[in-house]
Amino acid sequence: MTVQEALARGDLDPREARLLLAAAGGFPESAVLAFPERELPEESKATYLSFVARRAAGEPVAYILGRKEFYGMELEVTPAVLVPRPETELLVDLALARQPASVLDLGTGSGAIALALKRHLSSARVVASDASAEALAVARRNAAAFGLDIEWRLGRWFEPLGGERFEGIVCNPPYVAVGDPHLAALPFEPRLALLAGADGLDAIRLLAREAPAHLMPGGWLLLEHGMGQHEAVRALLEAAGLETETGWPDLAGIPRVAGGRR
Repeated sequence: MTVQEALARGDLDPREARLLLAAAGGFPESAVLAFPERELPEESKATYLSFVARRAAGEPVAYILGRKEFYGMELEVTPAVLVPRPETELLVDLALARQPASVLDLGTGSGAIALALKRHLSSARVVASDASAEALAVARRNAAAFGLDIEWRLGRWFEPLGGERFEGIVCNPPYVAVGDPHLAALPFEPRLALLAGADGLDAIRLLAREAPAHLMPGGWLLLEHGMGQHEAVRALLEAAGLETETGWPDLAGIPRVAGGRR
């Protein structure tokens, strides 16, 4: 089987097929395009066909490859963590613009947000928590790979933080409602990182209620949220006594991040 013949197997997105084939063959993606006539060794062929089958079953490419790019970093990902999304880079942009000396990343998962912040705010104190020990293990490995010093805390939301306060708190919380039809397209990702009650706002309600006690005066909370949730999230932040801002849309123009200031 040649590279060109392999790419024609299955009904994959061309970009995904190239990524999977390069990984299976152990050569760069550029070589997939440059040498379509190359014959694949039997081992590479078998690996690629297994990748194709897994992708056809709906498994994310990031889990198949064990990695995902986020904010210029190639991070390890496993089924223990949510696959980092491009939309979440907006949360990092907004946090970096505020130049906090201390920042808390709640529900860190792969550590993507915390690592991006520490990489660009080297002098800042960055703390990250997660309720999953497996997720924190992935985050720790990612931090070690980039030589970044993060304080990791195991526990649900603010539970492992005691009375600590921060200039900024960021979070990409679960915000999918139980029964949401879009869940059918996400069978491989951890439900702990996705589901948030009947309306998708259970986690955000808790965060809005408890965040003020962990913010320094003038400190801010930034939350990613789902489509159509912005006004509800903003109301929750205001009810918690936070001074809200207009909110920020993602690249598709969809309101994606809400913020409040103590």
